[in-house]
Amino acid sequence: MTARPDSGSATDAMAQVLARTCVDAVQAVGGFAGGIYLRSGVEGLLLLGAVSGLPGRLFRPWWRMQVNRPYPVAEAFRSGQSVHLPDAEVAMRRFPQLMAGLPFPFGSFYEPVMAGSERFGVLFVLRPATPGVPVDAADRELLRSAADGLAGELAALTGAGEPVSWTGDPVGVPPPYTAQGAREAVERLALPLISVDRGGTIRYVNRAAAALLGLDAPELRGRMLWQAVPWLGQPAYEDHFRGAFMSGEPVRFPARLGRQRDAGWVAVELYPSPDGVTVTIDTAEPPGYAPETESETGTETGTGARSRAGPGSPADRASALYRPVALAIALTEAVTARQVSAVVTQELLPAFGGRQLAIYLLNERHLHLAWETGFPQGFLDRFDGVGLDVRLPGVETLTSGRPMFFESMEHLARAYPGIPLDAHVGARAFLPLIASGRPVGSCILGFDAPRGFSPEERTVLTALAGLIAQALERAQRYDTEAALARGLQAALLPHRLPVPENVETVGRYLPGTQGMDVGGDWYDVVETGDGLLALVIGDVQGHGVAAAATMGQLRSAVRAFTLGGSAPEQVVAGTNRLLIGLDPGQFASCCYVLLDPVSGRARAVRAGHPQPLLRHADGRAEVMDLPGGVVLGIDPEATYPVTDLRLAPGAVLALYTDGLVEQPGEDIDLGVERLRAALAAARPSPLTETADRLIGGAGDCTDRPDDIALLLASRTGGRGATKT
Repeated sequence: MTARPDSGSATDAMAQVLARTCVDAVQAVGGFAGGIYLRSGVEGLLLLGAVSGLPGRLFRPWWRMQVNRPYPVAEAFRSGQSVHLPDAEVAMRRFPQLMAGLPFPFGSFYEPVMAGSERFGVLFVLRPATPGVPVDAADRELLRSAADGLAGELAALTGAGEPVSWTGDPVGVPPPYTAQGAREAVERLALPLISVDRGGTIRYVNRAAAALLGLDAPELRGRMLWQAVPWLGQPAYEDHFRGAFMSGEPVRFPARLGRQRDAGWVAVELYPSPDGVTVTIDTAEPPGYAPETESETGTETGTGARSRAGPGSPADRASALYRPVALAIALTEAVTARQVSAVVTQELLPAFGGRQLAIYLLNERHLHLAWETGFPQGFLDRFDGVGLDVRLPGVETLTSGRPMFFESMEHLARAYPGIPLDAHVGARAFLPLIASGRPVGSCILGFDAPRGFSPEERTVLTALAGLIAQALERAQRYDTEAALARGLQAALLPHRLPVPENVETVGRYLPGTQGMDVGGDWYDVVETGDGLLALVIGDVQGHGVAAAATMGQLRSAVRAFTLGGSAPEQVVAGTNRLLIGLDPGQFASCCYVLLDPVSGRARAVRAGHPQPLLRHADGRAEVMDLPGGVVLGIDPEATYPVTDLRLAPGAVLALYTDGLVEQPGEDIDLGVERLRAALAAARPSPLTETADRLIGGAGDCTDRPDDIALLLASRTGGRGATKT
């Protein structure tokens, strides 16, 4: 079997080892699926390297696994011990977050892949649950043997110079296709039928299915189900497929025959087996699922609305519960208001089949639009900033503390005459966001078709609104602290740099785009009393107010030692002792260069900081090789060696923090080389353009976990040339 990873860093040899081990382990213990997590280039992060027996698309949320998370994969890797979960009850007791995300009856086993003290990853196998029956010794030994064999092969690859880590998407290992059947009998059926393997690939379609989908059978065979039938790939339906693949029980659910609002409804049934899933599509109108007509007894809260028919099998019910539980878990990890809103969009809307979402936050007795999706562009602008005395459902749900459900747009229009509507067909739910009795805002859910809201749905939505409110209140406090940290850092960074003769300097700072959005990076240029110029850059570990405050203290200390006439090594050593004395529980890196603008002579000291770059006047750029000491804040007795340099006229010295060159899963040396090449390619003058060019790519990145500082210095006169 040949399997190729999507990542260029993993070789065919390693991919084949993973694929073979994965299939063999699954078959050895009678499983229906399995996979292998491998360490990545990012410390503490495991990536799914291979998976067999499950469509990878459906399990994308579990492709990445932090080793400190409360999941069995992470525990097996951390502890080096096997984890055996024979059924859902045992799994729920030990790993509730696993079962919240995959609430289906199945057994699972996890074996660490280790060679001596070196840990490569985790092998896992899924198989039908065996309630009350523990994993027997024979199966334990088979799994251990498979993991040991894999560890041996990976160790051999390591010995041959092959880096054993994963950075791309998982290899999808095709399961053996063993489906047999009387095709002639199936072809006679008027019921559309599709057979897919456990990887989600279509293996067979009958004539009725081909006619329904408007494609010939040969065009469909060999394609992924969700590519060939895209309307089945909506997030609202993925839970049902997960339930079938994981539980082994039949699943039935309604689906729109297409993505258009006027598309008809069909009943989709999934019949799983160890070698695949049979999909049937009943085009008869599913009873109880058709769009609701207006109830004669319904009020503005929809009390007379009839509910949609509920799912039947245990797998259906588990699938229906997954999204609300997943929302509750995901909300605990959301930090900012934007992250909370994104989580609600990703989890709440698919759970109830919604298409529109709006979140308003309360500020000084006015509701302001914080997030929207699915509404016509600009439609909600007219409601932004409305006061609490305005008669609108989004306002009254908050002032009354009562959720409001409208089973049709006609009901909404009748309850609020003259209210602007974004559609004539659909349903709406207005939820108050109240945390611990304090009003936070309101949430609007929109649906494309009229629908009822069962008592269970109302209860769940009301409870989830409380969780959303608590998460938003927490996020608002976090955003306030972030604003304070940003203001503190802006006040501590230099507002302008000195303009001495013979030297031009330019500084740049970019905050991170994740979490607190502010860190402890800083730069400074200090003129001494004897005509020298100190160029300083540093990086305090961590983010937030504490990091910014520590940065300010270090910057002040460096300036004080410099202006006091201390030598470079004394400046850095003194700052190190000061940081340890302050005991903030943080450490920092630093690079300090004391330059004579006239002669170009310089003395440089480095404390655990990235090596500076030097661009010569002829365009060559090099990574300097300055010896250094440990980072500040670790060892009070640390010493810091000094390197003598000369900066020639036209040369550019670049000091930077690691946020400019680090990318998750990539060696920092690659980032340094990119920066060196960019510096070599940049025009030496004006220096401001060079700085903008070096930092521009990072500034365009929307997923930057660290902040960035950059300081450039160029000699414009005098003489001198090279490092000595």
